[in-house]
Amino acid sequence: MKQTTIKKFKSIAAVLLGNLIYALGVVMFLLPANLITGGTTGLALLFQHLFSIPISFFILIFNIVMFFLGARILGRKFAFTTLLSTFCYPVFLGFFQKIPALSSLTDNLLLSVIFAGFMIGLAIGIVIKAGASTGGMDIPPLILNKKLGLPVSVTMYAFDFAILLSQLLFADKEMILYGILLIMTYTIVLDKVLLFGSSKTQVKIVSRQYEEITAKIIHTMDRGATLLLSETGYSHADTKTIMTVISNRELPKLNEIVTAIDADAFMVVHQVSEVRGRGFTLDKIYR
Repeated sequence: MKQTTIKKFKSIAAVLLGNLIYALGVVMFLLPANLITGGTTGLALLFQHLFSIPISFFILIFNIVMFFLGARILGRKFAFTTLLSTFCYPVFLGFFQKIPALSSLTDNLLLSVIFAGFMIGLAIGIVIKAGASTGGMDIPPLILNKKLGLPVSVTMYAFDFAILLSQLLFADKEMILYGILLIMTYTIVLDKVLLFGSSKTQVKIVSRQYEEITAKIIHTMDRGATLLLSETGYSHADTKTIMTVISNRELPKLNEIVTAIDADAFMVVHQVSEVRGRGFTLDKIYR
């Protein structure tokens, strides 16, 4: 019960932090430079131009529709935390807009694009990792990720890019280019944030001393290991290949262990973007 409460508190804190960073990025860099972007706001600009629908009215209706759609498909936790974003983001935005010093950091358009992209990508990533969204056009990519397994950053980039291109009908062409750069920046940052802390190193070890190496991995490094039945290509001798997944920082230690036991051991090392299971997303069980 206590762990559940702590987890909920961390989730709420992450949503608040993400929205705070988002609001800061908008006030410090996006608004002063008059940058255009994708998302709900960009969609609202398009509908205003085509059908004379007021921006505020469109955003309100669109966010309500997306909220209920997300709540139905993504669950109650998503609904609560997204509702939190819906209310706290305008509050943060209004508060920071009252501080003139925040909107006068730079007159350089390129710097504004880069820093706005970094802060928006970081903010959205923090909120999504907490199991929520900032609302609006952030929700369709999450739904597509759950239903079809499509990467959130890729679908978000596709939607934003399409919305941005639609503004060619009425926006300055150079600002469209800056808008594309902005979207590319926060999409790259978002992708890095979503993978942060989840990428690991997978190592496969071929050695005649596989039993001793496996024992060291389990008892010295406190990591799991799987023995895969193998056959050598040259002599066709039966052997076993050790497969283990470790953190990036543990690689030098593993290399030291393997080299000390068998200097001729064959090791294959590569990065994996995510690992799920006991010892990673689930607590370890000691026997």
